[in-house]
Formats: sequence, structure tokens, C-alpha cells
Amino acid sequence: MGEEEKAKQAMESSLGKVIEGISSLISLSHSIKVFNVKWQIIRKKLEELSSMFMAIETSGSSCDFSSILVTLNECYDLARRCVDLSYSGKLLMQSDLDVMVSKFDSHVKNLSGVYTAGILSHGFAIVVSRPGLGACKEDMRFYVRDLLTRMKIGDIEMKMQALGNLYQAMADGERYVKIVVEIGDILYVLVGFLDSPEMGIQEQASKIVALISGFDLYKGFLVRAGIIGPLIRVLESGSDLGKEGAAKCLQMLTVNADNAWSVSAHDGVTALLKICSNGDCGGELIRPACGVLRNLVGVEEIKRFMVEEGAISTFIELARSKDDVVQINSIEFLQNIASGDEWIRETVVTEGGIRVLVRFLDPKSGTSSKTREVSLRALESLCFSSQNSINMLMDYGFIDQLLFFLRNGEVLVQESALKVTSRLCGASEEAKKSMGDAGFMPELLKLLDAKSYEVRKMATEALSSLVSVSKNRKRFIQDDRNIGFLLQLLDQEEGISGNNKMLLLSILMSLTSCNSGRRKIASSGYLKNIEKLAEAEVHDAKRLVRKLSSNRFRSMLSGFWHY
Repeated sequence: MGEEEKAKQAMESSLGKVIEGISSLISLSHSIKVFNVKWQIIRKKLEELSSMFMAIETSGSSCDFSSILVTLNECYDLARRCVDLSYSGKLLMQSDLDVMVSKFDSHVKNLSGVYTAGILSHGFAIVVSRPGLGACKEDMRFYVRDLLTRMKIGDIEMKMQALGNLYQAMADGERYVKIVVEIGDILYVLVGFLDSPEMGIQEQASKIVALISGFDLYKGFLVRAGIIGPLIRVLESGSDLGKEGAAKCLQMLTVNADNAWSVSAHDGVTALLKICSNGDCGGELIRPACGVLRNLVGVEEIKRFMVEEGAISTFIELARSKDDVVQINSIEFLQNIASGDEWIRETVVTEGGIRVLVRFLDPKSGTSSKTREVSLRALESLCFSSQNSINMLMDYGFIDQLLFFLRNGEVLVQESALKVTSRLCGASEEAKKSMGDAGFMPELLKLLDAKSYEVRKMATEALSSLVSVSKNRKRFIQDDRNIGFLLQLLDQEEGISGNNKMLLLSILMSLTSCNSGRRKIASSGYLKNIEKLAEAEVHDAKRLVRKLSSNRFRSMLSGFWHY
């Protein structure tokens, strides 16, 4: 055997001893119950060294391990004394452990120098196999530590590979996300990578932090690692893929309003508005950018700044997008920015916001059901406090659209249309007349015996409001089946009291304003039920009996009514 071969075998033997010694020491450290903080620091250094030596073993490079073996033996001795509680004094042991931390730190730095000097071959880029999600935590931590080492000291290609493997591990399961957050150093490395001049590294880092931000438990760790500023810088000058990841991360972080000011302080609002007003940006970027601004608009000062920067016209234009998510985010933004502010609401209206929203309700358009739901809510919020806005809605054909979805809409859209119908009935006398002429009452009547209590309640409230108009009331009474159906429903309602029973009685009371209405109620087979309710001291029932018992209808009723 030649001298070169003997040297190689000796190096491999020493390397094996180092790796085995580190692994043994890490295992032993977990059984130590004293000086926890010191041993956590030592264990962290040991895990870094372990990753480096595994890389050395993979690459076949040579290195002098003698000083590290000496340090490992010294540390093993300290560990045994801590396990056995056989040390002479706490202060002395603390001092010895501090010295040990310094020695391991020195070894880590020296090995890092070896890497940066290019002594390791590209073989180090071959990453160790990733433990499955069912593996023990220590194996998973070791794998993540190995990736961290590569991210810290590898070349660009090696960093890219490590980032790609880290993303894949985290995307496959939350256990890896938790380990990344627990290790901590990785977050600071990732934040640093967001400012990397290498676009590939920046893009990979932005993807990973966006993934982490999807877990509520870990958002705070990203913020404490100082991520907001770097994310804004990516939005300003990063690649499209980097911007997408940064915007997605900010969208998740700004769900917590406490982070809104940090985004604003780093000029994030301007950067986001620039993206949203740039027609060349794709939907993958605009969607989360809209989402961030929608989250920020709840802060009054930021809202004012957005208005000054032209956000309203920007989002009215964005609402015309063919992308469903962009449409929804834009509509919700306009609704939120106008909430509680009459001047901004008027600005949204005068700049064409109503016309855009009404277009989504065209039955012939290919608009999604979700967009229609959001549009209906936004129109209610923007228009129903102003008669001028309601008139504008009616001029755009809104009444007919509303009736169409009340009749034909998918369940959620139909419920949204019913909510808006109920609210509109209480907001405008002119609208009530138009709704009566359009044919709303038969549709509302059908919904009075729906399975959903909320649907029944809204339909009853809306119908009660519509029949308060004389013209509508006469139209309703003309169909003999309508009053019979109301009385039948009143008979089916459980309990003596309740909102629905009261509303049904209210509708019947309105109908007694007409002679034909009083006659049809009095001659129905359900009159005894109304009398029972009156006997039970139901106020509206007593009022109804009084009305029916007046003048020529008195003879139709039982003789015990004396008021």
C-alpha cells in the first residue's frame, strides 16, 4: 500500500471518529438537566459541525481533525460530569462551558474558511437524503442543519440547491416548517437572501418565506427577523417571481393589522399601488398585491394616503380584470375604502364604481358566482345610504338583475340577492314601488316556507315592507291564493311568539287596509287561529281581530271580544 493510500485511510478513520464523536455527544447532551441554555448553544454548534463534516465525507476532501477530536473529548468529559452532577461548582462549570462554546465556534469558523476557500469539491452539492415526515425529530433537524450550512457557506449553485430542497421539505409537511422556525438562524439567512443580487436566490427565499407565512403560529417569527423591509425592496426591484413570493408573504402578514404600519413605513403602499397600476404585471403578482392593500385599507391614515395616490381609480380599473381573484380583491378594496366615509363613497360612485359593479350582475356575462356575491354586498354598502345612488342603480337596470338572481341564482347568490332585496326595501320608497311592478312579491312569497330560518325571515321582512305600499298591496290581494298561503304559514309557525309570526301578522295587518283584504282574511278557514293568538295576548293578533271585527265584519266573529 502506498503512502498516499495510507494517508487517505488515516484521514477517513479520523473523520469517522469525529462524526461518531459529534453524534454521540449530541445524544448525550439531551440527557443533561443542568445549564440548559449553555448546552443548547453547544448542541447547536455540534449540529453545524456535523453538517460540515458530513459534507467533507461526501466530497472526499482532506482536513486536519486532531484539534477537533481534542475539543470533543474535553466536551464529552464536561457532559458526563453534568449528567452525573459531579462538578465541583456551578460558577466553574459555567466558565468551562463558555470556553467550550468558544472553541466550537472557532472550529465552525475555521471550517467555514475551508469551504469559502474552495477546498471542498462540488461533491458537497449532493445533499443527504431527506428523512420522511415519520422520521424522528433529530434526523429531521440534522437534515435542516445540513441545508443551513450549505446556504451559509456554499457557492451560488449550492445555495440554490439547498433552498430548493428546503422548500420541498417544508411544502411536504408542517413538521419541517416548525423545525426551521425552531432553529431560528435559517429565518435570518432567508431574510438576508431577499436582498441577494442573485435573482434565483432571491426568488427561492421569497417562495420559502411566503410558505412559512401561511402558518399563523410562525408569522411573528418572520416579523421579528426583520422581514418587512426586505420584502418591500423585493417588490421595488426584484424579479417577477420574487415579487410574487414577497406579495404573498405580505398578504399573509398584514392580516394582522399591527404589521400595516411597518409596511407603510417602508414605503410599501407606493410599491404595491405601482404594481396594481402596471398593466404589464400578471395576475399571479397582482392578486396578492391587491390583497395586501385590501388588508391595509382599514388603517385610517393609510387609507387617506391611498386615496391621495389615486387608489380608487386604480382599483376601479382593476375590477374590470378578467381574473376572478383580482376582481374580488378589487371589489372588496373599494367597499372597504369607502366604509364609514361619505366623501370617499361619493368618489367611488362618481368615478364609475357603480357601473362596473352592476356589469358583474349581467346574467349574460361569464362572471363567477363568488364575484357576483361580493358585488351585491359592495353595491349594498356603497349605494343604499343615498337616494341618488339608488336612483343611479335603478337606471342601470339593477332591479331586474336582482330579481333574476332571486329567481334563478345559485344558492349563495340567491341568498345574497335576498339580503340585498330586504335591505333595499327598507331604504327607498321608489325602489319598493319598482320592485312591486317588477314582480318581486310572488318570488318572496315562495321563500316564506324555505327550510332556512334566515331565508324565511328576510323574505318575510321584505314582503312586509313591499305591501306597505298601497299599489303593491292591491296587486298582492288580487291573487286569492296569496292571503290563504300567508294564513297557512301563520298556522304552521311554532310557538305563540317569534319574529316570523309577528312579521306575518304585520303583513296581514297591512292587507286589512283594503276592504277586499279584510273580507278575504275574515272569510278564510284560519280565522280561529288568529283568535287563539289574540286570546294568548299576542298584541298584533289582537290588533288584527279588532280591525276585522269593526263595522260589518263584527258579526263574523265570536261574541266574546270586548275591547
